Amino acid sequence: MKSSPTCRGKRAWHLAVLTATALAAAPVLAQGTWPSRPIRMVVPSPGGSGPDVLARVFAEQISQALKQPVVVDNKLGANGQLSVDAVVRAQPDGYTILLASASATVMNQAIQPKLPFNIVDDLVPVAQIGSGGVLLVVTPDFPARDMKSFVATVKAQPGKYDYGSWGIGSGGHLAMAQLHTLAGIDLTHVPYKGVPPILTDLQGGVLKIAFVDITTSVPLVKNGKIRPLGITGKHRAPAFPDVPTMAEQGFPMTNEGWYGLFVPKGTPREIIVTLNREINRALRAPALTTRFQQLNMMADPPLTTPEEFARTVRNDYATWASVVKVNGIRPE
Repeated sequence: MKSSPTCRGKRAWHLAVLTATALAAAPVLAQGTWPSRPIRMVVPSPGGSGPDVLARVFAEQISQALKQPVVVDNKLGANGQLSVDAVVRAQPDGYTILLASASATVMNQAIQPKLPFNIVDDLVPVAQIGSGGVLLVVTPDFPARDMKSFVATVKAQPGKYDYGSWGIGSGGHLAMAQLHTLAGIDLTHVPYKGVPPILTDLQGGVLKIAFVDITTSVPLVKNGKIRPLGITGKHRAPAFPDVPTMAEQGFPMTNEGWYGLFVPKGTPREIIVTLNREINRALRAPALTTRFQQLNMMADPPLTTPEEFARTVRNDYATWASVVKVNGIRPE
């Protein structure tokens, strides 16, 4: 039986509506218009810092690939909170991206669960950029030379030693809190405003123990001014090939420090995939390889897809949230 003109008209009308709806919902990239203007890369670090220089190298690589400027926006404050919030609130159109560390994202969220955003829910991980740990160091006269003897020394003289980190909730602070739980030790935390003053006090004998980053500490380690006992994460640092990881010494502190690229929730999948592809391609550029060597980080992380990086973000957040809870850590 042939359909009536009225039925055919209704079907045509419904088809037109469905087609229009599909076109309206199509991702920007599918229409071939992204990127059509400059992209803003928000970075929670000051100009000239290690993360800022790294961001600018990546920005240049991505800009060349996408044929649009990528402008670095240094947005400081609240241990990265302001930069993350700016990206969370941005339009999910691929024109605002975040390059930030584990400290500014998952660690900050773990110690401040009531932030106005949630790292896991409100940002989409795009790609992990580099990986590395934090370094436990002591002064040359400290009796321990490895983690086993360090724990024995601290336990034998409870209350004698304190340690420095670059602030409450920093990577060094949470790493020592994790070590407290694993080793059954308890050192008093002395928070500093950055790693340079920690290194100054170590050299002056004011401080005997500290967690420091693996970049700033390189000259003093090479010159024997401080002695490294172990590094967190899954890999030895390129500049310290003789310093074993914590895990190699019986303390499974395998969570790594990393930089990563994020976009706001709701960003089209095609844009995420494109950014991931270009980040991975940029990681192989000579300029990036040289920069990672200078930062004493592993240039090629084992996780390369958005899904794999998302798992790292979720797992790291769960780990640090547990460390914060067990140790009763509170924000400043």
